[in-house]
Amino acid sequence: MKKKLSHGPIERNVTILAVLSLLVVTIGGIVEIAPLFWIDSTIEKVKGVRPYTPLELAGRNIYMREGCYNCHSQMIRPFRDEVERYGHYSLAAESMYDHPFQWGSKRTGPDLARVGGRYSDEWHVQHLIDPRSTVPESIMPGYAFLAERDLVTGDMSSDLRALKLTGVPYSQASIDKANNDLQAQANPDADPEDLAQRYPKAQIRDFDGDPKRLTEMDALVAYLQMLGTLVDTKAAAPQEQVR
Repeated sequence: MKKKLSHGPIERNVTILAVLSLLVVTIGGIVEIAPLFWIDSTIEKVKGVRPYTPLELAGRNIYMREGCYNCHSQMIRPFRDEVERYGHYSLAAESMYDHPFQWGSKRTGPDLARVGGRYSDEWHVQHLIDPRSTVPESIMPGYAFLAERDLVTGDMSSDLRALKLTGVPYSQASIDKANNDLQAQANPDADPEDLAQRYPKAQIRDFDGDPKRLTEMDALVAYLQMLGTLVDTKAAAPQEQVR
């Protein structure tokens, strides 16, 4: 008969238990962390992902200021129920320029990772002003004041310059023209060629229904309308193996 291994001496001796526990944790940590030093990146780049335009970035700042992340996540998990409801599961590269990321940990409201283009600008504006007018069962508070506030951001060049220090690849031209780009994206009469060249798939139009003013509503809707629209998820999906 085989002799049973007794853990009694280890469990009764605090010093031995602490040393062995530390040893196990150390080995596990090395196995998990060490390989990261031999790879260039943990995120596979995906075609289409770009930094935010100044207007989208201003809208994202408002999104965080108002605490939208407390009720809305921005990460679709690779589960059938989530994919069928929200769209293609989120790719790591889609958040590579987010500081901080907006994955969220709770869904009082729906996930917003692919909300861009799902509704019209008018729908978003009305939903933010009076949520129950578009979604009767919604418990979201109204944000009508966003349409009444002029967008005041300060010098957006500073924002882009700070993000560049974290690794976001803003060009010097994008930094120098940040304040002009902020105004141009929401101006339907502006020449979109220069902006569109530096920010592919940038949506250039009036977002809040009042082209005479640039409001916080313009910025937030511009941000929401770009979420999930940059990547061609069909092209990013792995190819099926040919038998």
